[in-house]
Amino acid sequence: MSIWWSLHLRREAASVPLARRLLLGTMETAGVDPDVSYDLSVALSEACANAVEHGGDTAHGDCSQAYRVTAYLDGEKCRIEVADSGPGFTAERPVSPLAPPSGPAPAPALAIASVPAPVPAPVQASVDAEQGRGLFLIRELADHVHIGNKPGRAGAVVSFDKILKWRKDAPLMAV
Repeated sequence: MSIWWSLHLRREAASVPLARRLLLGTMETAGVDPDVSYDLSVALSEACANAVEHGGDTAHGDCSQAYRVTAYLDGEKCRIEVADSGPGFTAERPVSPLAPPSGPAPAPALAIASVPAPVPAPVQASVDAEQGRGLFLIRELADHVHIGNKPGRAGAVVSFDKILKWRKDAPLMAV
């Protein structure tokens, strides 16, 4: 079984629950374990929220007012990519060193440039902090995470995957 979808969404807060609901509906219909679906939906929400908040620059015109979400359920794995057209990860928007990358980076669906060494940040975000926990949560909830910039173009790409568990009655379970 293989399912994939891609969304081109406006950088508006209302787009985040839309992407999350589509992912949850797809996984429920396929028969993915609800706990795995929930973990991936939280990670997706965090990646989308980052794209909405940081993923554009009005100097680039209309394309910076959107971001792309792509999800692949292929065999025993779900892979999700969120790509924006903002400035990417820079000294002003570093990749958070809150947690080391989890495992080796899987081959991304699109090439991702290396990110310069991150600017030092606190070792752990405060529990009640309003910002700074999204990438940490994605790393905790997914099996493999890759965070970087689009090569040759402005924009950041956050991709992550997770091994799927299936309900016993799963109609589309991978064989």
